[in-house]
Amino acid sequence: MASLHRDRRGRSPFWYCAYDVTQPDGTRRRIQRSTKVTDKKQAVQICHTWAKASNLSGKLTPDRAREIIAAGVEDVLAASGETLPSATVRNWGQRWLEIKSVEAQTSTHTRYELGLRAFLDFLGAKADRDLNTLTADTVLRFREEGSKTLSVATVNTNLKIVRACLNAAFRQGLVSVNVASRVSCLKESGESKRRALTLAEIQKVLRACDDTPWRGLVLVGLYTGQRLGDCARLTWQQLDLCNEEIWFVTAKTGKRLSMKLAKPLLDYLHSLPSASDPNAFVFARFAQMANTATSSLSSAFAGEVLIPAKLMSPRPVNHGASGAGRTGQRQVNAVTFHSLRHSFVTMMKATGASNALAQMIVGHDSAAVNAHYTHLGADDTADSISKLPDVTQESETPRMLDI
Repeated sequence: MASLHRDRRGRSPFWYCAYDVTQPDGTRRRIQRSTKVTDKKQAVQICHTWAKASNLSGKLTPDRAREIIAAGVEDVLAASGETLPSATVRNWGQRWLEIKSVEAQTSTHTRYELGLRAFLDFLGAKADRDLNTLTADTVLRFREEGSKTLSVATVNTNLKIVRACLNAAFRQGLVSVNVASRVSCLKESGESKRRALTLAEIQKVLRACDDTPWRGLVLVGLYTGQRLGDCARLTWQQLDLCNEEIWFVTAKTGKRLSMKLAKPLLDYLHSLPSASDPNAFVFARFAQMANTATSSLSSAFAGEVLIPAKLMSPRPVNHGASGAGRTGQRQVNAVTFHSLRHSFVTMMKATGASNALAQMIVGHDSAAVNAHYTHLGADDTADSISKLPDVTQESETPRMLDI
């Protein structure tokens, strides 16, 4: 039983706590420690916390210890009329998502939700415990569990989302350390499976598109190198057909980009009916899909274009049909809309465009990231764009795209 007393010799102003501790051999030993406080109410709570921890003896786990400490600190502060900022993992996660809903793009926020939901599902009932009960080992096991069924890129993205969430909690004073920062991302083996399309493959894609709006979207992606969402949300206001120019404010980076229109894309845009509203979308259906979730547009592109072009195998209707079940790792297709970005940079390389120009257009600031797309030569924007091959002509030589 714990007890509280003063220093009998009067040499210390602090209250002392006496409590029993079980030794490794099973015997009990009386311990006396200074609480380092002069307020009796606070000293009582500190002493109670020490005694509670000592009674658990060998049954005290790291998680349980953190719970006791967190509860003890809260009781000590309450005894002096103060409160300790606190939140459960789940409550803070929901609060963080609310904050991010204002700061991030819709598609980015959706990805945050998916990553955080995966973490909360992994924690189960532990998600309703205090944030301070989280350990680096818990986050490590979350990463390991995810690696069994998810791609390395998805696992790393989920880990980065948890890091960002806990980092915000650290800045708010809810945790003393971001335990997720102690867990490293998985190393990706080899190069990305996604690749550029050859000219023959691009022409297969265009034939599958026929005269549908998919053809225009493919030409925009191929001749501008922009991401699917930015291409889908293209408005007439972003086009100056007289001066043969197009501009974007990229959703991911927020950067403004102006560039010359390649002739095949310019010819396609001239063939479309003119719009009286400059804010109207060039591809209304695709813009609506992209504003909901870019992933749905990507899936539609796969189903309506890539599979008919025989560049992607038909997808199974359910997990059982794939033979791998729900625990099977997702297969990344080598060809997606993103492949058009690779193809654009490959074509730019063939024109002799500079490395800096390719980075500016594709939207990669890092030279290391750009190296993934290939290294480029030197030229300016207008000259390079004018030299891009016309993929709409079946007779065009394929050597510029076959890498």
